[in-house]
Amino acid sequence: MSTPSIASNAYQMVQRLAGQAMPAEPPLEAGSRPDFGQMVHQAVESVVDKGQAADQKAIGLVEGKADVVDVVTAIAETEVALETMVTVRDRVISAYEEIMRMPI
Repeated sequence: MSTPSIASNAYQMVQRLAGQAMPAEPPLEAGSRPDFGQMVHQAVESVVDKGQAADQKAIGLVEGKADVVDVVTAIAETEVALETMVTVRDRVISAYEEIMRMPI
């Protein structure tokens, strides 16, 4: 199995998980705030899109159609987005654990 197909399978799995986590909801009314679940869903989709774009640029580099600088930039953007998502996840878990330790 090649690296692009492994990455593609991983991205598809994340998209399926994100789709299962977020049921279809009507669009928000003007002036209302989005809920946390929608923000997380959008963040996951953004990271997946950046990863797919980086993969396409890497494939373009192998085919001789892309510049090395563009590939490195796309990979760096994907890495930053993924690290940001992991940091947010860690903070949410930490906040949850702190709430669970609070006396009732």
